[in-house]
Order: sequence, then structure tokens, then C-alpha cells
Amino acid sequence: MTEATATPGTEPIRVLVVDDQELFRRGLTMLLAQDADINVVGEAADGVHGTELAESLAPDVVLLDVRMPRRSGVEACRAIKEAVPSAKIIMLTVSDEEADLYESVKNGASGYLLKDSSIEEVAQAIRVVNEGQSLISPSMAIKLIDEFKQMSKPEKEQSTALKLTERELEVLRLVARGLNNREVAKELFISENTVKNHVRNILEKLQLHSRMEAVMYAMKEKLLDLP
Repeated sequence: MTEATATPGTEPIRVLVVDDQELFRRGLTMLLAQDADINVVGEAADGVHGTELAESLAPDVVLLDVRMPRRSGVEACRAIKEAVPSAKIIMLTVSDEEADLYESVKNGASGYLLKDSSIEEVAQAIRVVNEGQSLISPSMAIKLIDEFKQMSKPEKEQSTALKLTERELEVLRLVARGLNNREVAKELFISENTVKNHVRNILEKLQLHSRMEAVMYAMKEKLLDLP
């Protein structure tokens, strides 16, 4: 892994690693420590301890295994988001089950990576979700789309249109296509800060926790033309 150079004037991203496999957890922590942009502030071997550490340390990003003793990763994800709403959560797991992916996203996860991801991919995922974006591996994205194609209602309800303005619907559609704030701003000829405000309003109006959940909502409400 090539050691990154921290951007002048910025603080390293504070990361908490929660995984019951000690060798994997320690190895991941050691490798991430080589990255100047990342500071691993704590480790935990189960969901209960992980939640307690998240409360006391208030990390920027939590790497969270799905299957752990005492409290599962999905349960810990929900508890951590309630205790530390600002924390971004990446589920890092061997599980590629659709149910795990769906429950993790529904409970506030911003990313979902399989454990065979490279350390560079994990580090990049940390940076991406820390900036407010969402990230899942391509194979899991396909599973997520398939899940929501099956869940889509026969006829589109008008609830979304009633809740969101036309501009917010435009922003939601672009976010659901995978565009980041800068790209959305360029597409709509508005400022990046305005996009951030729109995304915040969309999440509040639809009572969603993350951009990824907004993507799922857009799929469910058939706001995207899926193949």
C-alpha cells in the first residue's frame, strides 16, 4: 500500500474498527495506520463494545463487521447511528446476502464492502463516505438493484411528488444515478453548497438516514428507469 500524504490543513479521518476476527482486525488497523489521512482511534471485537466505543470516541467512520457475538453488525449499526448520528458506517464483511445488505443500508450504513476488497479500496471507501457519499462494491450494487426491482410497487405512488419539490426530485434522480455533489451541481448549473442543502432537505422530508437509503427509495418509487 502506498502511504498517502495528508492534505495540509485537514485533520485525519478518525476511524473505529469493529470486527470479532482478531487477526483481520489487527491487520486492517496496521495497514490503515500507514495512511496519513486516516487515524484508527479504537478497536472492538463485538457489537456491544463497538457501540460503547463509538459513543465515547465519536469517530468519523466506523468499519463494522456484519456477523459478531453479543450484538450483530446490523444491530450495532442501528445503535451507533442513534448514539452518534454524524458517524458514517461501512459494513465490511464476508457476507454477500441480500438481506444483510438491505438491513444494513436501512439502518444507516453508508457503505458495504466485502472482506476480499483491497486495503486501497477500503481506504478509498473511508474517504468517500466521510465526504458524505455512499459506496458499495459493484457485485453488491447489482444485488441491491435486483432486490428493489422485485420490491417495486405495481403502480408508482404520488407520495414522493407530494413531499419533494421539482428541483429536489431532479437532485434525487441524479444522486440515485451515482453522481456526487460536485457532479450534480455541474449538471443542474447550481452551486455545490445548494446541492448539499437539497440533499439534506430530501433526507429530512423522506425521513431517510443516508444518500444510499435515498438511492434505495428512488428505486422503490420507480424514479429511475431500471433495465
